[in-house]
Amino acid sequence: MTASTLASPRPSNTCARKEAGLGSAILWETRKLRAQLRSRALLVGTLLAPVAVVLVVGAQSRPPKDSLFGRFSTENGFAMSLLVLGFASQWILPLVTAIVAGDAFASEDQHGTWKTVLTRSVSRSRLFWAKVLVSVVFGLVALVVLAAATIGASLLIVGRQPLTGLSGQLIEPGAALGLVAASWATMAPPLIAFTCLALLFSVWSRNAAVGIAAPVVIGMVMQLVGSLGGIEAIRPYLLTTPFEAWHGLLAEPRFTGPILDGVLSSAVWSGASLVAAFLVLRHRDITGG
Repeated sequence: MTASTLASPRPSNTCARKEAGLGSAILWETRKLRAQLRSRALLVGTLLAPVAVVLVVGAQSRPPKDSLFGRFSTENGFAMSLLVLGFASQWILPLVTAIVAGDAFASEDQHGTWKTVLTRSVSRSRLFWAKVLVSVVFGLVALVVLAAATIGASLLIVGRQPLTGLSGQLIEPGAALGLVAASWATMAPPLIAFTCLALLFSVWSRNAAVGIAAPVVIGMVMQLVGSLGGIEAIRPYLLTTPFEAWHGLLAEPRFTGPILDGVLSSAVWSGASLVAAFLVLRHRDITGG
């Protein structure tokens, strides 16, 4: 028997490398997101913009009376927080989450990096879920920062007076703080649903502008449709309806039915969007980049 026969065989250069796990994909996507100036600027904006809004609205001689808590906003910090919540839920939150989620997949098409990413020992499914999780977490972080900045600025600038609820009841500051925080928390389910919708458009369109703009436009259309009369049958299924569910927390007696319905509706929208996005990505031809 020769020495070459006894020697251990060298590993072949063609041996398959170990596939990267979901954790590694999430870490990589998080690093990419942290490196983007847009994401950092967005978080800074959610921190500073509420302070500016509270200062401007609080300086008005006539409070905005066309909203539920606007008439008390210049003399009550909790009412100011809810005034900002009503505005943000209609126009700001879908945009905040879509700015990142709408570019999550489209950026790979824009830079032609699909082949590079998917041939470095990471499967499509793990890359998909990594992008989904990072986008959802970013949206929730932005929501928390926006809520904390709004509540903090409102209480420091306007004050902690007892809040007048929707039924005319007086809510003491301690209880009012918990209800206001809970009202902001109810934004999480529809925010996640809009994130998933933006991810779907990002995968389908391969265009960041479409991925960002389409969910915002859809949200505006749903807001307009929801304000019309005679559509009670479809209003519970609109993705913007859960943004209004917090009103039940400020009534007497309190009711949480709309919140539970909103969670269910948001879950359906989220699930349908993610399934559609995954199927599109799974059948994506990446040979061109």
